[in-house]
Amino acid sequence: MAGLTPAQDRVYRFVKDYIAQHGHAPSYEEIRINMGFKSLNAVAKHLRQLEERGHLRIPFKNRKRVLEVAPLAIGGGSVPFLGVVAAGAPIEAVEVPGSIEVPDNFLGNGDNFALRVKGDSMIDDGIRDGDILIVARQPQAENGQTVVALVNGEATVKKFYRHGEDMELRPANENMKPIRAPAREVEIAGVVVGLLRNYRRKPRV
Repeated sequence: MAGLTPAQDRVYRFVKDYIAQHGHAPSYEEIRINMGFKSLNAVAKHLRQLEERGHLRIPFKNRKRVLEVAPLAIGGGSVPFLGVVAAGAPIEAVEVPGSIEVPDNFLGNGDNFALRVKGDSMIDDGIRDGDILIVARQPQAENGQTVVALVNGEATVKKFYRHGEDMELRPANENMKPIRAPAREVEIAGVVVGLLRNYRRKPRV
């Protein structure tokens, strides 16, 4: 069975958890809101792709709360969990010994690690406070990639852009300003390759 993209995996897991919690499938609008999709057509497309891959069944096409979940038949692996990274102002990276299981389609062939997001500077890219990022460890990035970077030793997640001898770390939130610093003050820790979200996580108070 073909593997899932990160977006397909998130839709599948949301539908599965919602059914387990409520006893029925979510509406297309509930899926759209929780996934951050701009239209119901995007919801329908992802559900259709999941059905084609055998992960969901849609027995009645004209009833939008009738979804049946099939087992998610993908492998997985373990990556180091290294604590918290800021989606806001940089914060000190806190390394916590541990590991986390992730789908194998997130892993690729390189060295990977996981970090929990704190803040909402990347909210417009669908990265929310409390999400867990899967990061491919590498010292360089291409313009436009979402990276975990250290600015004077403090960690943040942002979109990366190089401007000559300077580096820009740009948020995906119109209310926040980018960070721009000389290249010598910025260290790329890795590029974000996946995201995990727990829809049953209790809200912070």
